Amino acid sequence: MKTLVLAEKPSVGKDIARVLGCRGGGNGYMEGPKHVVTWALGHLVTLADPEEYDPAYKSWNINHLPIMPDVLRLTVIPQTAKQYKVVKDLLLRKDVSGIVIATDAGREGELVARWIIEKAKCNKPIKRLWISSVTDKAIREGFQNLKDGKFYLGLRDSAKARAEADWLVGINATRCLTTKFNSQLSCGRVQTPTLAIIVKREEEIRKFVPTPYYGLAASASAFRLNWLDDKTGNTRCFDKKKVDGVLVKLKGMREGTVSDVSKTRKMKHPPKLYDLTELQRDASKRYGFSPKETLAITQRLYEAHKVLTYPRTDSRYLSSDIVPTIPERLRACQVPPYAKMCGEVLRRGIRTNANFVDNAKVSDHHAIIPTEHPLDLRALDERERKVYDLVITRFLSVFYPPFEYEKVSVKVKIGGEIFAANGKVVLNQGYQAVYNYDDDDDDDEGVEQKLPSLNRGDKVSIKDIKMTEGKTSPPAPFNDATLLSAMENPAKYMESKDKMLADTLSKTGGLGTVATRADIIEKLFDNFVIEKRGKDILSTSKGRQLLELVPKDLKSPELTGNWEQRLSSISEGKAKKDEFLRGIRKYTQELIAEIKGSTHVFKHDNLSTTKCPECGMFMLKVAGKKGEMLVCQDRECNSRINVSMSIRSKCPHCHKWLSIVGEGDNRHIVCACGFKEKYASFEKRKAAERNVMSKREIEAFMGKLNEKDKNDDNPFAALKGMKF
Repeated sequence: MKTLVLAEKPSVGKDIARVLGCRGGGNGYMEGPKHVVTWALGHLVTLADPEEYDPAYKSWNINHLPIMPDVLRLTVIPQTAKQYKVVKDLLLRKDVSGIVIATDAGREGELVARWIIEKAKCNKPIKRLWISSVTDKAIREGFQNLKDGKFYLGLRDSAKARAEADWLVGINATRCLTTKFNSQLSCGRVQTPTLAIIVKREEEIRKFVPTPYYGLAASASAFRLNWLDDKTGNTRCFDKKKVDGVLVKLKGMREGTVSDVSKTRKMKHPPKLYDLTELQRDASKRYGFSPKETLAITQRLYEAHKVLTYPRTDSRYLSSDIVPTIPERLRACQVPPYAKMCGEVLRRGIRTNANFVDNAKVSDHHAIIPTEHPLDLRALDERERKVYDLVITRFLSVFYPPFEYEKVSVKVKIGGEIFAANGKVVLNQGYQAVYNYDDDDDDDEGVEQKLPSLNRGDKVSIKDIKMTEGKTSPPAPFNDATLLSAMENPAKYMESKDKMLADTLSKTGGLGTVATRADIIEKLFDNFVIEKRGKDILSTSKGRQLLELVPKDLKSPELTGNWEQRLSSISEGKAKKDEFLRGIRKYTQELIAEIKGSTHVFKHDNLSTTKCPECGMFMLKVAGKKGEMLVCQDRECNSRINVSMSIRSKCPHCHKWLSIVGEGDNRHIVCACGFKEKYASFEKRKAAERNVMSKREIEAFMGKLNEKDKNDDNPFAALKGMKF
């Protein structure tokens, strides 16, 4: 008898098959003496659409709502039906005695496998493979420690409850809004509160009234001092008359006396390891990658290159059982430009602390770190190297000592008024020696300068004293990085001050999960309820109107907090799936009744003069994430025409982002500054630029060349395989 192993993707399935010695097989599976390994292609099975319950539901009709079948059916996804048949036949094979679920180790991965098994009506014994990387070593150890499938029944029920609840609310609310207001309007318990957060920030910006403030700056011979308000101790004062009076008082003053010098030794610990959201934030800030791009890149580094651990994690810590594997992981990364740093950590010995090792803070998966698989930087493309560099740099930094510095504060009395200056003296570079960029973004010490050696009572020569002025700034619009942060910590956007709900939202990761946030943001772009202007993410008129039409609690993070609270209880075996879904059905009925009774009106305010080539109706001009397009206003037609598309390339003249306009042979690259270039010429120019080695490639090449010089009589041997 054999065991069937069900993986989530072909690449992972083939890795498992190789480790288990499965060399035979057929289309869609591999087979060995003891195992048959097959795979899904993501989801093969999903919840059936309404029309599968009744053909009448093909036509969206408000009178059909709410649609609430007694039992939600499963259906095979047509695009992957061929692979489902392969998996089903293997599940039901007479010589297969048991199943190992080897899909991604999390709620969604559990659902992928359980739905396939349920749809195939297979009742064979189940075991679970739970691993965080797909290296050969991790796979072998995972199969030596398989768990009984019954330990994951709570996770299964939680996953099913979440999917069915989202179907009941999402399908009904979306159909009701769309038919009631005759426009394609989509809503959901995560996407709608996310849109509400964006709109709330825009309202804060719109209502913000800048307040002027004033200060005084004194220039000494080698440094600058700022006046401190005697009442508030701040450098900003909102009373101009007061500042004018002080300036008049100090007119002609050319000397001050040091009244106080304080030196405080400070220490900054390395930042925590990456979870997916933090990695997406940093990749957005440093390289402009969207959350979805970062997830796709990290997934390739995990699956295809096997150099990073499982990316869809919400933990920033390691469990203690990972610690013995750290030396091997460091040796695997010991190639230029990381060789020196890895070697230094290995020589000093691995020292762990609660800043990055904490069993209590690791749930399904630990933080994203390098694997024991040998690193070959040449196999990675430029974007993969950038994301890998973020992870390896963060990983190395936790083994270095804290960054230590001395904060120097000097107070100088000038004509009875106190002026102050701050300085910083680095005592130990510590972990910051690992970074090739400034990792001090969140430093709250203010602007520091190099200060001369001063003692109390010293005289300071003053060149001049000038008034400074400015205005208070509104909060910044969201970008990819800050929107991810808001989704992760949405408690401040809750109207209720329920601390338990806020705590639940915090513990469960906020709106969405680390694995779904990128898709939620993409869906908002695809539905044209948000758009990008530069890096800023802003709502559209459609998005703002949608929030007026959606029932109040569907746009609040509290709904997700309530759901996640109960889903967690189901996962832990403390609550029942059926009881949760009974409440969801009742809530759906109330939701639909509220939408049907709405007196609001929806109006398109972005009509163009272009008629749809399919149905003849005037098209809507919308700003998608990648550029402008025309979309038919008829929700059943939904024809689209691209007007312009932004590309990840900058103008050679003004260095702003370029766009593609036109179609086919008439495509051109254009910039707001007036630059224009034929698309074919642009492609030729970029291809030539891609042949130039990057700084990272040069560093890796030189490191390899130096190594060859030591060990090889032929100094040009390192050129083999290099692309110039």
